[in-house]
Amino acid sequence: MKATVLTDDLETFKAAYADFSKENPNIDVQFETIPQAQYYEKLRMQLSSGENIDVFGGNMDVFLDTGILEPLDDYVKKANVDVSGYGPLFDALKVNGKIYGLPYRKSNWMLFYNKTLFDQAGVAYPKADMTWNEFRDLAKKMTKGEGANKIYGAFLHPWAQTWYMQGVQTGASIIDKDLSAFKKGLQFRMDMEKDGSIMGWAEQITTSAHYNSAFQKGNVAMNLIGDWHVAQLRQAEAEKKISFDWDVVPVPHPDGVAANTSLATPVSLMVNKSSKHKEEAFKVVQFLSGAKGAKQFAAKGFLTGYMNDDIRKTYIGDGSLKPKNIHYFVEQKEYPEYPLLPGVKNILVNNVYKQEGEMALTGAQTVDQAIQKIGQRVQSEWADKYAKDYKAGK
Repeated sequence: MKATVLTDDLETFKAAYADFSKENPNIDVQFETIPQAQYYEKLRMQLSSGENIDVFGGNMDVFLDTGILEPLDDYVKKANVDVSGYGPLFDALKVNGKIYGLPYRKSNWMLFYNKTLFDQAGVAYPKADMTWNEFRDLAKKMTKGEGANKIYGAFLHPWAQTWYMQGVQTGASIIDKDLSAFKKGLQFRMDMEKDGSIMGWAEQITTSAHYNSAFQKGNVAMNLIGDWHVAQLRQAEAEKKISFDWDVVPVPHPDGVAANTSLATPVSLMVNKSSKHKEEAFKVVQFLSGAKGAKQFAAKGFLTGYMNDDIRKTYIGDGSLKPKNIHYFVEQKEYPEYPLLPGVKNILVNNVYKQEGEMALTGAQTVDQAIQKIGQRVQSEWADKYAKDYKAGK
C-alpha cells in the first residue's frame, strides 16, 4: 500500500508505522510526501487522476468536494473503535453525520513569549488569563527603539486567522450570516499597527517577514501562533540558533470568554475510495491516529488528535525541554478554526477573508466595508454553491 503524508509528519509516521508492523507484519505501507507548498494541489491532482494512493493525510475539508473520500462509519463500528479519545474533534469532523477521516494531530494556537526580553525590560511575564485589551497594553509597554533595532511588543502573522480568531473564540463561525463578532478583531489588528507595537501588514509583505524567523531574531516579545512553533523553537535551540529563554501562555481572550480558549484545526488521515485495500488501509488509519500512533507524535512535540492520560504525560514530558508551560496546550477549550466543509478553507479563509481583510489593513476600505463585503462574498462565492448540500450557516 501507499500513503502520502505531510512533509513535517513523515518521519514520525515512519516511527509509528514500525510499531504498527510488529502487530501487522503482513501489511506493507510505503510512505511518501510532497513538498509543502504544492502538497494539497498536487495530491488532489494525483488522487483525481487515479494514482494508486491508499491512505493520505491533511486537512480533510480540502478533499470533501472531490468524491474520493471513503466513508469510515462502518469501519469504525466494525472495529469497535474507542472514539472517546478524540474528544469533541470526532463529532466536529463529521460531515452530514458521516465520518471521512480520523484526526492524528491538531493545531491549536498559543502565545509564545521571549522571557529574556521581559526580564531585560523589568516587565512581568504575560498572564495565563489575559484579555485582548490587556495584551495590547502589554505589547505597547514592551515596544521600544526604531529601525533595525526596534523591539516589537508582539508579532501577528499576516494570516487572516490572527484577527478573525477573536470572533471564533466567542463561538462564532466564519460562515455565520451575522459576522459582527469578527469586526472587533479586524479593528483590533489595525489599532495595534497604529500603536506601532506590531509590524504593519504592508511591511510584513514587502519584507517577507515570517513569524518563526521574526521571533528567533530575538526582537519580538510575544508571538501569536500555533503549537507547531514548539518544534521549530526546539530545533533552533538544538542547532544553537537562539539563546534567549522562552515560554508560552494561553492566547488572549475576548471579555466574557474563558481563559485558554483557542482555535483547533484537526489534521486527519483518510482512505481513498478507489483503494483496492480498504480494510488494510483503515487498520493503518486506526492505528496511526489512535492511542499508539498518538504516543509517537506526542513524543515528538505534536499535539495529537487522540488524547488520554498516558499521551498527555508523554506530550508534557519530563520538564527537560521548553516550554515550561506546555501543559496549557492539553487544557484548552477548543473551537474549530473554521467549519470543516467543502470550500470553506480554499474559498473563504484563503481568499475572501484574506483579501477583504487586507483591503482594510491597507486603507483601501473601512472595517465596516470589509465585514459587509465578506458577508456578501460568503453567500455568493460559498453558500450559494455549497450550503444547499451541507447543513451549514446560521
